[in-house]
Amino acid sequence: MIYNTKAYAAASATSPLTSTQIKRRNPTDHDVQIEVLFCGICHSDVHSVRDEWSDFMSTTYPIVPGHEIVGRVTQVGSAVTKYKPGDLAAIGCMVDSDLNCPRCQAGFQQFCHNVIFTYNSPDKHKTAPVTYGGYSDSIVADERFVLRVPENLDLAGVAPLLCAGITTYSPLRHWGVTEGKKVGVVGLGGLGHMGVKFAHAFGAHVVVFTTSPDKTEDALRLGADEVVVSRNADEMKKHEDSFDFILDTVSAKHDINAYLNLLRLDGNITLVGAPEKPLDIAAFSLLVGRRSLSGSMIGGIPETQEMLDFCGQHNITSDVEVVPIQKVNEAYDRLLKSDVKYRFVIDMASLKSE
Repeated sequence: MIYNTKAYAAASATSPLTSTQIKRRNPTDHDVQIEVLFCGICHSDVHSVRDEWSDFMSTTYPIVPGHEIVGRVTQVGSAVTKYKPGDLAAIGCMVDSDLNCPRCQAGFQQFCHNVIFTYNSPDKHKTAPVTYGGYSDSIVADERFVLRVPENLDLAGVAPLLCAGITTYSPLRHWGVTEGKKVGVVGLGGLGHMGVKFAHAFGAHVVVFTTSPDKTEDALRLGADEVVVSRNADEMKKHEDSFDFILDTVSAKHDINAYLNLLRLDGNITLVGAPEKPLDIAAFSLLVGRRSLSGSMIGGIPETQEMLDFCGQHNITSDVEVVPIQKVNEAYDRLLKSDVKYRFVIDMASLKSE
């Protein structure tokens, strides 16, 4: 059985997002149906809508983006035990995986070879050719991929935690960022501002690297202890051989060796930004000091729940600008100009007026 629900979709790589209706499945035994209250706008949404990641995952149209979803449970399947109607709930970047492989068994569903992303993945239920995301009135997902939302947090500010939050939380946790560690965050955008908040909450000494001196005040407000203008060679040199960990959130071409040289013995840089072109890495930047360079992609379901619980305990949310869905195309244009502090979130109540 299926039902229709309102949504915003793009019909091609050059089309704007417009109002439409999509099909959703009625909840099966293990499914949770959620009324979407807020949905964050991620840079990934723009890349996907415009088919800019065709080498990684080509876009099937029409596409309904959105993987930073917060809402309220409206219906549950007969076998669901974790949720009941009325509960606050969230969905991030995944709605399914094979659940049986070693990666899934270890809680790393994001690295499953059969992961099903929240939008633009083959829909195994055959409701539509591909999965449709959170720019819609409602969504249905397996309860094992639904997350609990702390009641004390602002729901609009929670939405970006489902991608920007877990994308920065996971590598900070993996590489052991704790009190007494010196941590760098490269870039102060949607990802970077969350990296600063988490690293500060973990007790680290946090240094923000930016090309924009006018971001200094905001970086300090968010929890940074120091701000370095990365174009200033003297400022960079002062920090050589001193960082335990650096989180690199930049998605544009940049000199990664300049940051590798700031790591102390066994220090690590983790990339969470995705530059379109390969970065040039000098071997000696890694050899000197047994430094390492790695990447990280969102987080598994257990870690994402851990992150949300941590945010509830420490009152951490994303800094957001809330927009009606009718301004989503304008928000995309502004996002590409970095004209937002620091994430756009759609108030899905605006869709009801369509």
